[in-house]
Formats: sequence, structure tokens, C-alpha cells
Amino acid sequence: MAKAVERPARTSVWLDGKAAHRSSSGRSGHPSGLDRDRITEVTVRLLDADGLARFSMRRLAAELNVTAMSVYWYVDTKDDLLELALDATSAELRLPDPEADGEDWRDQLRMLAGEYRALLVRHPWVSPLTGTYLNIGPHAQAFSRAVQRVVRRTGLPARGLTGAIAAVFQFVYGFGTIEGHFIARCADAGMTQDAYFQRAMTAVEAAPEAAGFIQESADIMAARGGGTVEEMRERDFDFALELLVAGIDAMVKTHLE
Repeated sequence: MAKAVERPARTSVWLDGKAAHRSSSGRSGHPSGLDRDRITEVTVRLLDADGLARFSMRRLAAELNVTAMSVYWYVDTKDDLLELALDATSAELRLPDPEADGEDWRDQLRMLAGEYRALLVRHPWVSPLTGTYLNIGPHAQAFSRAVQRVVRRTGLPARGLTGAIAAVFQFVYGFGTIEGHFIARCADAGMTQDAYFQRAMTAVEAAPEAAGFIQESADIMAARGGGTVEEMRERDFDFALELLVAGIDAMVKTHLE
């Protein structure tokens, strides 16, 4: 019996020189006016409009008005293209000035957290790709470097830096992912966020098996405040982020004592 041929595990478009491969527009036979930056830009736009599940190289080629094979002059695989698109979105993130004097690390951390959350909401397809690929492109690295520089300034010992980064940005990742998907679900249903939320709450309140949970949660929902879904979400995000900032402060003081 013939032995199955093992295929090498896929790594990343950013490794082994793949990022530079086929990026030149000077290759003979390439379609006029097409380059990898343009392909990546249109990929991001299609992913925003249609979602990850509907994206295909054929759909991309049609949008570019070229053949699918023309796209492969510039990217080896669809996975490589998705990695390029993922990193391209990280270029949208505003970063604090590393040379700025007197900037409070707390304000800079809040800014970076807010930027990352907004990115996940603008591009709901980013969160599943972040968990799929290495995400080590130049723009993602610039963001990670900015985060690391800010967290270093907190005064935490080196052994606690990665834990602090994980606490803040894994929280933001989860919050932004759920928020972005909820907004997309409302859009697909043709409803406002408030109308969708109210319909969902009405359905839950009408279910006998949920009566106990609703009763136990009544004071929490009343204290949550906010007249709209967006207002409630902003209060939750701000409070949760402040808990994390306060926790970092407390850990720094513990370390200094």
C-alpha cells in the first residue's frame, strides 16, 4: 500500500520570504494596473461587505475585473491573501508617540484598547482570522510593540508584563468580537440594535425556564443604566477596562512594597 505523502504544515506568509514573493508589479505577463496592495485593499473591502464565509478568489477576481489566475501572480494562496488583509487592517490603529514626554500610561493603554476594540467592530472577520493565523505582519508587530512599550511603563516586573497584556487585550478581543458580531447580526436581520435586543429580551422573559434567572438579574439590569444598547455597552466596556487598569496599579503597588 502506498504511503501517504505528508504535506508540510502551513506557517505564515510573513515567514521564509513569502511576503516579498510575487509582490513586484514588474513581472512579465501581469495584468495592467494590478499589484498586491490593490488586491489586498479590495480583499478587505469585500470581507467587510460580504463576510469571511462568502469571500472567494473568484469573487475577488470579478471585483478586480481580472481572471482568478491573474490574482495568483501576486499571492500564492487564499490563506496568504487573508493574512495580508488581516495585517492591512492593523495599519488603521492609532499608536501613541513613544517619544512623548509626560504621557500617562493609563491614558495610552485606554487609547490602545479602544483602538483595538473599534477595529474588531469595523471588521468582524478579523477576530476569527486572528485566531487562525500567526498575525505577525509589520502593522500587527507595530501595534504589539506599542502595547509592550506602554505596559513596560506601568512599573510591573518583567515577569508580569505578558499577563497584564493578556488581561487587557484578550478582554478587548472578546468584547469587540461579540460586539461586532451582534451588530452584524442586527444588520442581517434588518433591525436596529435596540429593536433586536428588545425582541430577544421579550423572548427570554416569556420562557418559563428563564423566570428564575430573570428575577435574579433584575437589579443588575436596572443598575446597568443606559437607555440604548450602545450606551449600556459603553458603560460595561469602560467599567471593565477601569477594573483592569486599577488591577495593574494595585499589582504595581504590591510589587513596590
